[in-house]
Amino acid sequence: MELQLRISGLHYQQLKHHLFPSDGKEAVAIALCGRFSNIDAEYLLVHDITLIPNEECKNREDDIITWSTKRIEPYFERIARSDLALLKIHSHPGGYSQFSETDDYSDQEFFDSAFGWSISEKPHASAVMLPSGEIFGRFFFSDLHHEPINRILIADDVIQIFSNTNRLETSEFAKRTIQAFGERTYNSLNNLSVGVIGCSGTGSPTIEQLVRLGVKKIVLVDPDLIEEKNLNRILNSTMEEAKRKFSKVSVLAKAIKNIGLGTSVEIFQNNLYDNIKVVKALIECDILFGCMDSVDGRHLLNQLCSFYLIPYFDIGVKLEADGKGSIDQICATVNYIQPGKSSLISRGLYTIEDLRASSQFRKNPEEFENLKRNAYIKNVNVNNPAVISINMQIASHAINDFLNRIHPYKKEHPSQYASSTIDISNGYIVNSSESSFEVDPYLRKKSGRGDMLPFVEISELFYFYTGLKLFIWWHQRPKIFYLTEFPAKVNDKSYYIIGDKNPWLIVFKCPCGCRSTIHLNLIPDAYPKWRFKVHKNKISIFPSISRTTGCKSHFIVRDSKIIWSCREW
Repeated sequence: MELQLRISGLHYQQLKHHLFPSDGKEAVAIALCGRFSNIDAEYLLVHDITLIPNEECKNREDDIITWSTKRIEPYFERIARSDLALLKIHSHPGGYSQFSETDDYSDQEFFDSAFGWSISEKPHASAVMLPSGEIFGRFFFSDLHHEPINRILIADDVIQIFSNTNRLETSEFAKRTIQAFGERTYNSLNNLSVGVIGCSGTGSPTIEQLVRLGVKKIVLVDPDLIEEKNLNRILNSTMEEAKRKFSKVSVLAKAIKNIGLGTSVEIFQNNLYDNIKVVKALIECDILFGCMDSVDGRHLLNQLCSFYLIPYFDIGVKLEADGKGSIDQICATVNYIQPGKSSLISRGLYTIEDLRASSQFRKNPEEFENLKRNAYIKNVNVNNPAVISINMQIASHAINDFLNRIHPYKKEHPSQYASSTIDISNGYIVNSSESSFEVDPYLRKKSGRGDMLPFVEISELFYFYTGLKLFIWWHQRPKIFYLTEFPAKVNDKSYYIIGDKNPWLIVFKCPCGCRSTIHLNLIPDAYPKWRFKVHKNKISIFPSISRTTGCKSHFIVRDSKIIWSCREW
């Protein structure tokens, strides 16, 4: 099983500063982590950290540390009612690059307590940071056996990946790249999984460069077919493929295979909002490149970046022409987005109104045009001019920024290049630092939150993420039954109130469609307990229902309608 840990740059810098206070002694911190799981991989995502003050440690030496767990009791309480995980991380100031016997004993004791609090048997983790900033670690499982973490991603101004992958043999085609960036950087590239969303103007040259740099795997996402109008800007596309209506992703996948440099490719001819497999594949990527025009697509990628701690490069091109052969303006932006800091919306790349308009265009094009005609939606142009030379220049700028973040080669620190505006018409480039932008307070709170319902708190995607079809409960009024005993069968859209004069239980199927049966206690002296009211054959239940296991649904029942809640668990 692949075991991975991701840490935002914000938390990484906090940990690095705390764990090495310049006194040569060990220090420790605890992190609360979100999760992402699939069939053959477990991801822990650092969500919140508590730095254990050195003065609260009972014993601090260069090879040992003991400390009170009182400060992290709130974390134990949270894992007792949620699916979050714990990460214990301490320093080895002497540079010892493996767990010591003392570490083994301490971890066994700590994680024995952690699993005693946990609501699930999913793993927790322990890690060590060395003076170089390198981190290694291990996952602990419910039987207290442990396995090494295969991969640790630091989503910072400088992107770092600490991996236990063996050194690769140098390919002949890679020698020139190695001459420029060194063998270590090439090995990093050759172990990267990169998602490219949008395979047209800027996406096509971005993909070409990633392949020839030796990236291990590329995930391609684009719902569209090749058309004749695309041939002026999509590399490796042909007129024959346009006539036969091949998908963009299949054409580019074929090109990658034909190049023959060993890059594997996974393709999705889908919109981001249409298929759970698309999003899961992107979450597993180390880096994302957004090469889309749609505002709601870029917004979703920014959400993914924050919730799942993925570095994200957003590429946008604006070419304004009068349609008569004259160009008014050519400009482009490359934005590097890292979790826990500024976002596309806090940088002013789009507004809430733009997001609403883009979402409306995707979900209901006819209504979009109606709103546009009636001036409810303004300044929207979904078909801009495009020229391959401009797209290639901007894509190359993004790729060079990416290279500078895995192998800093510019004189200024990568933090100074959070955003680049390229004005081709006037011949200048304006670079902006991360510190020049406002932090997105909402996404900072969600940094590393991982899986939750609704998916990335976008209600539209609640059922999309669970892979289930929406049960529209209010289209068919649920039935209410009064019984003296537990029902032999619990049907959908039915509430069973158990008890004669003094009802003591309500039973019904979870409305998310997971098929679980929910039992709500009505006995006043017990805890937890609920109350209910039936009016005109409609039921209301108080307070809300928050499941701590299974689907983790959280909802309110009011007048037989289900109102989904977005609160964090």
